Amino acid sequence: MNQVPTVTLNNGTRMPRLGFGVWQVPDAGAERAVATALEAGYRSIDTAAAYGNERGTGKGIAASGIAREELFVTTKLWNGPSRKWGRDQVLRAFDNSLAKLGLDHVDLYLIHWPRPMRDDFVSIWQTFEEIAASGRAGAVGVSNFRPVDLERLAAESPLVPAVNQIELHPLFPQAELRAVHAERGIVTEAWSPLGQGKGLLTLPEVTAIAARHGRSAAQVVLRWHLRLGNVAIPKSVTPARIRENLDVFDFELDAADMAALDALGTGPAARRIGPDPARFDG
Repeated sequence: MNQVPTVTLNNGTRMPRLGFGVWQVPDAGAERAVATALEAGYRSIDTAAAYGNERGTGKGIAASGIAREELFVTTKLWNGPSRKWGRDQVLRAFDNSLAKLGLDHVDLYLIHWPRPMRDDFVSIWQTFEEIAASGRAGAVGVSNFRPVDLERLAAESPLVPAVNQIELHPLFPQAELRAVHAERGIVTEAWSPLGQGKGLLTLPEVTAIAARHGRSAAQVVLRWHLRLGNVAIPKSVTPARIRENLDVFDFELDAADMAALDALGTGPAARRIGPDPARFDG
């Protein structure tokens, strides 16, 4: 079994640096996917209320037979459209996620999007402070927050997010935001770390490095994330790829490899794939 290294969050909690994401995995398929990932050696599972698969994820965790203390489970508050998120609504959503997962606590709870046009993420975060103090979340953090959003939290709350989970891959490396995280003691976690397979893994720069190392393009990109210090949560429902994505701890990228991958972020293929947090209210 692969020994996945961990990173220590700003509250002392230890988090695996490579986890398994279940975005776009239907609830009916989540149990099998999560069970396969845990059997392969993953110990960090990332889901969200918005994914609609917390029940299946929880079933996969339960079926694994792995002791709860060996696992790191993340879910997220879906502060979706047409809702007013007061304290009671946030606590109810958190309780609902725990119930669906079949757990009495999660290891990380995130605000899924800042939705700055609503001007309510600070009040939501104040309830997250309460959740953190209760011990029912080992750590709390955010997702898709921009530097300006993090500055707003810092100005109005003493609690620093443990994690900011953001779109991050070689075509969208988010250097400025990663620097802000490093300055504030926030761990950078990459969603869609493989660029959703939309062209990144077939770029000549990536496949050439993969060929030199005798690895897949996905393994090379995941190694790039680890070298940068990111936490990454690749997703797959194919058992062979689930295992392959975890098999990245016995080779290293050299400086030339890293430079070639870094250059993709300013090249012609560079782009954001997901929504812009400044405008997303979906």
